[in-house]
Amino acid sequence: MRFSGKVAIVTGGAGGVGRALVRTLTREGAAVMVADLSADGCRALVEEIESAGVGVVAFVAGDVQDRAYCERVVAETAERFGGVDILFNNAGIIPRGTILETSDDMWQAALGVNLTAMFYLCRAAIPAMKERGGGAIVNTASAWGVYPGPGHIAYCTSKGAVASFTKSLGRDHAPDGIRVNAVCPHEINTPMLRSGFERRGLDPQTAVDELNRTVPLGHIAEPEEIADVMVFLASDEARYVAGETVEVTGAKPVGS
Repeated sequence: MRFSGKVAIVTGGAGGVGRALVRTLTREGAAVMVADLSADGCRALVEEIESAGVGVVAFVAGDVQDRAYCERVVAETAERFGGVDILFNNAGIIPRGTILETSDDMWQAALGVNLTAMFYLCRAAIPAMKERGGGAIVNTASAWGVYPGPGHIAYCTSKGAVASFTKSLGRDHAPDGIRVNAVCPHEINTPMLRSGFERRGLDPQTAVDELNRTVPLGHIAEPEEIADVMVFLASDEARYVAGETVEVTGAKPVGS
């Protein structure tokens, strides 16, 4: 029960990695607020957790690009559970294309969801964490942000900014007892990845099988394999880890 008495927020909580985070956190004693664009996805996850009787969980559905929504997530979490200890900035999108293939809307959405939402949420959550004497923030960056790959200009730019944001925020708020870190995954076997293959007319399982062969460790990450690292970074086991970007790639380099 690493998180007994702790209160956590998970954005993108109804997605692949988000669901894995929520399941682990509730099993280990945390009260969790799920934030996601999909109200149906949030509701299904909350019902699953409640029916299993393994944790305390609630949700607030909405768009993380909306500042008021981000602030409401933090406020409702503090009101319902008595405070905020941990924030997982996990919501993200993957716009694909070179600069000539990237529309204004694609660019703005990448920055809005992948970066600006973190700014809104952290700005709202940090005062609540300071009231509790400290906390932990775990952001989802990307290996493609640290080592930009081809054909994803908006995605790589936004995730690279997340890595820089994490280091800057971590330096500023370590004296407050708030540890800020990020994970930098490569491909993850999520519904978002598979739906992207479908939109390109590819068979998702065949595409995943081909990706698996490019990973030295033998397979692309399952959601739980990324969530476990994120949960570690939020735990007391990582109490001296701050301002870091942790690559979780199965030894696969970007571009292969």
